[in-house]
Amino acid sequence: MVPEKSGIPGSGIPGCCAPTACVPAGAEHGPSPAPDSAILQRKTEFFDGWAPHYDCLLTTVFYQAIHQRLIQCLAAPPQSPVLDLGCGTGRLLLRLGREFPALTGVGLDLSSAMVAQAQALNRGDDRVQFCTGEATAIPFAEGHFGAVFNTFSFLHYAEPQAVLGEVSRVLRSGGYFYLVDPMVGSLGFVPFSPNGIRFYDRAQRQSLGAAAGLQCLGHVPLLSNAWLTIFTKG
Repeated sequence: MVPEKSGIPGSGIPGCCAPTACVPAGAEHGPSPAPDSAILQRKTEFFDGWAPHYDCLLTTVFYQAIHQRLIQCLAAPPQSPVLDLGCGTGRLLLRLGREFPALTGVGLDLSSAMVAQAQALNRGDDRVQFCTGEATAIPFAEGHFGAVFNTFSFLHYAEPQAVLGEVSRVLRSGGYFYLVDPMVGSLGFVPFSPNGIRFYDRAQRQSLGAAAGLQCLGHVPLLSNAWLTIFTKG
């Protein structure tokens, strides 16, 4: 059952489905294999090859709708700077920049070709920057960001717990982490890209976040099987 439309409680931001309650912490999730350098290289090559065709009509329309719903569901106006982790071609960060004119932020992606596409789309807005880097070694200081966004990227990570540890490290106290990925029933692993992709249900997301010191505030259906999970750092 889809929750009744309302704002995030306490946010003052209307138009978002009320988040479903967080499940009890402690749900088990399966272990993920550690990525070796060969797997990381294959993933990089995979996304480098995809980058010139990533923003086709279908994905552009779908992601625009997801980004609109995500922005409607923000727990609070994002505090600068923000991080778009796994930014791809940068469309979410650029959209956030248009919605919040004072916002500054960084888009980080493993693929240099994706970053090049993002830089080309940016058209000289110096409030946002795009750079390459690994999600398991985010190249910024502790507590640097007021909010972190991760959309349709977490499913590619071979070390989800390490990634969330890095998110927690670079997120300042009181900041928010917005995780958007599909939830596909009992489907867990799909051999789509090098080392495959993994889907996490609500219990698994909350358990992974709690282990990294991130408190789950709720889960929100966005579009089709895409769900937003909102975390905060205490």
